Amino acid sequence: MKTTSVMIVGVGGQGSLLASKLLGRLLMDEGYDVKVSEVHGMSQRGGSVVTYVRFGDKVYSPIVTEGEADVIISFEKLEAARYASYLKEGGRIVVNTQQIDPMPVIIGAAQYPVDVLDELIAKGVNVEALDALALAEQAGSSKAVNIVLMGRVAKSLDIPYERWIAAIENTVAPKFVEMNKKAFDLGYNA
Repeated sequence: MKTTSVMIVGVGGQGSLLASKLLGRLLMDEGYDVKVSEVHGMSQRGGSVVTYVRFGDKVYSPIVTEGEADVIISFEKLEAARYASYLKEGGRIVVNTQQIDPMPVIIGAAQYPVDVLDELIAKGVNVEALDALALAEQAGSSKAVNIVLMGRVAKSLDIPYERWIAAIENTVAPKFVEMNKKAFDLGYNA
């Protein structure tokens, strides 16, 4: 089996590390060789956070280079644009339509790009956008955006639904399991 490369990108505090932990655990339980690497950047100050998850029969490096990602899971629109060059030909970006202003926008030194997703689509990028924030709030917490997006991505991975639910039960703190399962279902059925 070829190696599959997934990038999870977002802003500090959005739960990208939990998403990568969930995905990594699930893939290991499915018998894949899995490598996960995290790049935190300025995550504590709302900066960019990137996690690489690579899996297959034998994976030698956790790092995803430009033009290599099969899937980019983006928790925010601008992060999707920032990392689009990492997507391989035929890959796709699953993106939350939420806008989180970076520091230059907050202090007035820059403006948030108005049509960032439309520009990606115009360049031929396969963009699958959904309002994961609204679905997360429907599940019970705005912090469940990460699990909503994982639910959406789950439809394209050849892993049974029940295995995803088991991974959530084994990864998420017990008091948040039911809410996260609901968030997963909302993303899965979006």
